[in-house]
Amino acid sequence: MFRPQALVKLLTPGIGVKRWLALLLVGILMVSAGLSYMTLALMGIHPITGLPAVGEWLLIIVAVAFGLDIVVLAVVRLSRSILAPYRRHQQGRVIDVVYAHSRRQKGLKAVVIGGGTGLPSVLRGLKQYTSNITAVVTVADDGGSSGRLRRELGVLPPGDLRNNIAALADDESLMTRLFQHRFNIGGELGGHAFGNLFISALAGVTGSIETALIETERVLNIQGRVLPATLEDVNLSALIRLPSSNRLVTVHGESVITETGGQIEALQLTPPNVQAYEESVRAILEADLVIIGPGSLFTSILPNLLVRGIAEALRATGAYRIYICNVATQPGETDGFTVADHVLAIERHVGRGIFQAVLANNTYPTENAGTNTHYVRPAPAHHEILQRYEARYTDLIDPERPWRHDPQKLIKAIWQLNEQERFGSNAAVSAIEEV
Repeated sequence: MFRPQALVKLLTPGIGVKRWLALLLVGILMVSAGLSYMTLALMGIHPITGLPAVGEWLLIIVAVAFGLDIVVLAVVRLSRSILAPYRRHQQGRVIDVVYAHSRRQKGLKAVVIGGGTGLPSVLRGLKQYTSNITAVVTVADDGGSSGRLRRELGVLPPGDLRNNIAALADDESLMTRLFQHRFNIGGELGGHAFGNLFISALAGVTGSIETALIETERVLNIQGRVLPATLEDVNLSALIRLPSSNRLVTVHGESVITETGGQIEALQLTPPNVQAYEESVRAILEADLVIIGPGSLFTSILPNLLVRGIAEALRATGAYRIYICNVATQPGETDGFTVADHVLAIERHVGRGIFQAVLANNTYPTENAGTNTHYVRPAPAHHEILQRYEARYTDLIDPERPWRHDPQKLIKAIWQLNEQERFGSNAAVSAIEEV
């Protein structure tokens, strides 16, 4: 349908479109005229009399060549003017941006499951190679800014959702930095992250967290999407053995579990039969690669796997599934745990068959580690889990923060495992060199 308002906007001076459209038209006319004159000359018809044959053909070549130059110039300049508003957050030449975008769009379908600070490290590395990323995130958090918003507004805790949306966005973007900004002031806003408030407010305006996440992802122009494991209001409960008395106590609330200071014997959701978000289940079933972790074992990983439908989807999917073990143990949660202890804890809660491979760190630097970093050690030789899973150990350490994964090392190791599974060891070597 013709819209006069659109034509008026197009003819507005200074938008950098009209001049290049006009030049494009001139170039097309020159090329057309040259080709028409060539056709007539070949037929023995000479519209311009008295012009020597050499001069005639020289005129034709000049007209066509000059017209093509004008067309190319006009198309390039017009493309820049039109694409400029859509690539204002993209750095580099247009062709490089387009190439990178095309490569990511064709990338494999990857699902990453977890929460906390571990999951973003995977997403930051993964988004460079594919845009087909789905992060499935726990929504059992009841502490900090997320817990306050959850109690006061009745929304799903937005903290983990926010962190993973930011990880899939442009790290240098002003909007991303604004999204992660935390108010370090007193009063009602103290401790809140702007992104938490934004998502909560948008959920109230749109009427659903699903729509709020879609709109948030659009604002930040992220590579992929972030989904909650469930849309239901869910909390964590843990059975903890106290070290002082060896007595078992039941603790309610994710934020309280790690503060209790005992050994976690069992974890459950309250209510226990919450259903998985159908989009999260669909993403797992359609994935080529599923990555579980890294993240806090009892407060980020298991809260996702305990949601009814998530573990079932993991067993049913045709994707290659990798569990990434944490680099360091976490006080009050996995004190003294080895890689084997992490895997056995998952098996106790959701059974076997959730993943096929285990990826873990085997480098334990002392520089920058401090006194509170206790590394997760490998599974003992001939341990039973080594019969059920492929265990891959490699250097995954961030030298500046050795208690965390380095995103680039992590994605290379993941890519190598995945390519080895799909194509064999030789392809895996090529894949790791390319990454």
